Amino acid sequence: MVDDTTESRLYVGNLDQRITEANVIKMFSPFGKIISEDFLWHTRGPKKGEPRGYVFIQYSSKEEAQLAKTEMNGRLAYGRPLVVRFASEKYLMDAKDPAKAIFDLRKPCSSSSGGGTGQMSRSAKIAAIKNKLKALEQEGCSFKKSKRAESIYACSEDRKEEE
Repeated sequence: MVDDTTESRLYVGNLDQRITEANVIKMFSPFGKIISEDFLWHTRGPKKGEPRGYVFIQYSSKEEAQLAKTEMNGRLAYGRPLVVRFASEKYLMDAKDPAKAIFDLRKPCSSSSGGGTGQMSRSAKIAAIKNKLKALEQEGCSFKKSKRAESIYACSEDRKEEE
């Protein structure tokens, strides 16, 4: 069963480490009344205290959540495209366009050995890497790690030179 609470809750992923809770609220508040926001942090290990790179946002209505999803999915924040979807949605590989496939890494994949370790199988990892490479090839851009903020500019300059 899906209730109104689930239908108005969004998952926002692919967040840059520099994005704060205040940034998230500022980005998503124009679309409606935010009831709650769950910004997740690493609680142990070497990344303890650092953001996990995703957040859950609860709106007061499904319509507000839908508007936020439509407007913000794919929008760049600190040079990274945001992934915005309803928290209840499950994304599987799209056979028509494997370059756009999204893997839900929170769910364990069944491995061919049946070990049940809760980790992605080797073939699924290879497929994910191939899909990522294909997507990068289609973009035709070379992003420079040292100049993240200028990566979009560098990409557009590279394309101009090719023409």
